[in-house]
Amino acid sequence: MSRSRRAVTVVTRWLVGIALVTWRYLWETTPLYRYECPGDDRDGPPPIPPEVVDDGAQLVTDGHGPFFHRRFGVRIADADLTAERLIDRVVHDFKHFVPTEVVDIHSGGSTGKGLDVGDELLVEMPGPWNGPVRVAHRDATSLRLVTLRGHLEAGQVQFSAHEDGPDLVFEIELWARPASRLVHLLYSRLRLAKEVQLNMWVRFCLAAVETSGGRLLDGVRIDTRRCEPAVAGC
Repeated sequence: MSRSRRAVTVVTRWLVGIALVTWRYLWETTPLYRYECPGDDRDGPPPIPPEVVDDGAQLVTDGHGPFFHRRFGVRIADADLTAERLIDRVVHDFKHFVPTEVVDIHSGGSTGKGLDVGDELLVEMPGPWNGPVRVAHRDATSLRLVTLRGHLEAGQVQFSAHEDGPDLVFEIELWARPASRLVHLLYSRLRLAKEVQLNMWVRFCLAAVETSGGRLLDGVRIDTRRCEPAVAGC
């Protein structure tokens, strides 16, 4: 494919993807509880194992602009799955949880064992950027990814689950900065990239509820804490 045709394809996919995401967002009936406040030193990202870091890793320190610590969470009643089994589904079938009409997943994970430390995913998103990531940590109840060069963010994202009394809690937690000055403009100023990301992770949380076999209690909680890099230790 020629460079000009590829550029047209990327732009077309971006515009169509943005339109679909926006339509879904406008017609979303699930209550979304959004909270934003300043962050502090406690919001810094977790350490990354040295063996996972190389020249391809895009760490928080490689980003531009403010640092964001975001958490998306749902509480699930009457779930058929335990926390361990829900995360096992995420590890073995990540694509099942994303809105596939605008996002595609290409996995380098080993067949059968699911994603493991060092494995890479390419998340094709509705925009001029894709989302390459690498598994930085995996245990029975969590999966954490670090962004790679070419991602629109620089940082980490974690998927986790735990039991809280009779309920199951599923969370997505992000520690990241915009990867470039352009993303900083779209994310922090115009808020475009931020809203697209919000829609995708809300959809991921709702897919976790459906997969668990339980029912959503209330809605999706979205907490955003914004720090200047020096405050977060980045």
